[in-house]
Amino acid sequence: MHRRHLLATLGTAAAFPAIRRAGAQTLTRATLRLKWLAQTQFAGFYLALSRGYYREAGIDLTINPGGPNLLTENLVASGADTFGLSGGTDSVFAAREKNLPIVCVGVAHQQTPFVFVTRANGPIRALTDFRGKTVTTWFTGANYVLLGMLAQAGLRQGDFTMQPQQVSVTPFVDGQIDVVTATRYNEFYTLMTRMGRENLRTFVPEDFGVTFPRDTVITSEQTARDKPELVQGFLRASMRGWREALRDPKAGVDAVMAVAPTLNRPHQEFMLEEAGKLMVAGQAAQQGLFWIDRDAVKSAHDFLLRYEVIKQPVDLAAAYDRRFLDAIPVADRVA
Repeated sequence: MHRRHLLATLGTAAAFPAIRRAGAQTLTRATLRLKWLAQTQFAGFYLALSRGYYREAGIDLTINPGGPNLLTENLVASGADTFGLSGGTDSVFAAREKNLPIVCVGVAHQQTPFVFVTRANGPIRALTDFRGKTVTTWFTGANYVLLGMLAQAGLRQGDFTMQPQQVSVTPFVDGQIDVVTATRYNEFYTLMTRMGRENLRTFVPEDFGVTFPRDTVITSEQTARDKPELVQGFLRASMRGWREALRDPKAGVDAVMAVAPTLNRPHQEFMLEEAGKLMVAGQAAQQGLFWIDRDAVKSAHDFLLRYEVIKQPVDLAAAYDRRFLDAIPVADRVA
C-alpha cells in the first residue's frame, strides 16, 4: 500500500503507462498490478521485466501501475489482472472476509513498512492521546492496523476522527491534522526533509507487539489452481529481478527511472535501500524473498480479530499458499 509521492513529483497514474515486453506468441500473457505508481518500492519487478526474466519464464508480462482509486485485490479477484501487489496481510484478510477469491502466494515486506507520525513537541505522546484527534491513513489496509492498535489502547471508532490520506503530507506539515501515516521509505523521507527528524514522534506497530507483513503478492484462486506453472514462473522471475536490484541498487533505480524519469533520484535510492531492509527481515534472511511467515500472518490475524477489526476468522490455509515458494530452491530465493 506502500507508496505515495507528492503529486508535483509523480503526476497521475496516467503519466506512467503500462509497460510490456513483447515476446513470442507461445508466451503466456499476464499482468501485474502494482499498489501504487512506478517507484523503487517495485524496482525488482521492473528490473526483471527490462532484463527479460519473465519472458525467459514463458511469460509476456505487462506491469500496470496502481493509483489512489484502485484496489489491487478487486482487480485480481475480477480477473482484470493476473497478479497483484496488494496492501498487505491485513488487506488480504479484509478481502477474504468479503469472499473475494484471491490467494496470497508471497509477501514482499516482512515487517510493517509504515509508522504513524505526530509532532515531537505536540500533545500526543501515547496512543491514548489519539482521543479527539484527527488522523489520516490509507484505507487500503493501514486503517485496519491503526484501528487494531487504538483498540488495544482502549479507543474505539468515534473516539477520534479518521480520514482517508491523500498523496501529499502537506496537511500534516501545515498543522491541519494531528497524525499522519508514513511509509519508512517514502512519506517519512519527505517529512524528515521538510520538518527534521528531531521534530517527529513515531508510533511503530512492532513497538506494540504486532507485525503486519505487507506488499503481498496475490493471484486469483482460479489462476493458482489452474496455472501453477505460471505462478511459480512469475515468482522465480520476480525473485531474480529483486535479488539483482538489491545487489546492484543503481540498476534497480535505473530500471524504474527509465519508466518514470521525473522521479527524484536521491529519494528513489533511499526508498530502495529501506524497502530492501524490509524484504530480507525476519525469516526471509534464511528462507528467501517473498517468504510467507505463517506465524507472523497468524499473529496479525489474531490481533485484528481480537479487536474486532475483522469480524470473522479467516481460513489462513486457504488465503496463504506457500507451495509455489516451496517449489523454488532456497538458493534461488535468498537475496
